[in-house]
Amino acid sequence: MIILPAIDIKDGTCVRLYRGDYSTAHKVADSYIKTAESFISSGAKWIHMVDLDGAKSGRPENMNIFKEVAALGVKVELGGGIRSIETAERYIEYGISRVIFGSAALSDENLVKEAVKKFGKKIAVGIDAKNRKVSVSGWTKESDVDFIDMAKKMEAIGVENIIFTDISKDGMMSGPNFEQLNEINSAVSCNIIASGGIRNTDDIKQLACMELYGAICGKSVYEGSLSVAEAVKIGGAQE
Repeated sequence: MIILPAIDIKDGTCVRLYRGDYSTAHKVADSYIKTAESFISSGAKWIHMVDLDGAKSGRPENMNIFKEVAALGVKVELGGGIRSIETAERYIEYGISRVIFGSAALSDENLVKEAVKKFGKKIAVGIDAKNRKVSVSGWTKESDVDFIDMAKKMEAIGVENIIFTDISKDGMMSGPNFEQLNEINSAVSCNIIASGGIRNTDDIKQLACMELYGAICGKSVYEGSLSVAEAVKIGGAQE
């Protein structure tokens, strides 16, 4: 299982949110480069990054930051504000290894289909749900689409990677939504990456036993309840 420590960027700074609420944004590190370097030295081969400003505005807002981190040689998975083929292509040209369509995947399936045709496994879809319903626009708007229905649609158009987040768990360190993760992992053949609520090595062990493709670790890493090195060790070989 791939371990992806997270770096979320807002106004050029590393922050964390509670349940996706932008008003709760708080700084968690002084330097995104030093943070990324510490993750790399702990054995992480991937870093999950989010452009929080872009997620709200619908366009790239911190592109140079992500380009700098990718230049360190680590694989960067990036979401937030990616709503066109042009934006995805630009990020990939800058060295981003995987770009995530979130809001755009719900509103424009053809866009995702075109992106998958052009970039293959470099494309992922983020499915962020609250009470099973998919949320969009930086989690500020809720749709009436069930997360399993969306996952099946994405699978049908060729998406290989899905990042699933239960918004109610995000930043709360109360444990992932194992039930919904198991449901989505069983419903589709896509690689499922768990996001939201991971607390400690016990959670990592349980996710690994569920044979998920990956796990994103955020607040637990910054607060010290989870070591990236230990998580990587439990996850096993990192691609």
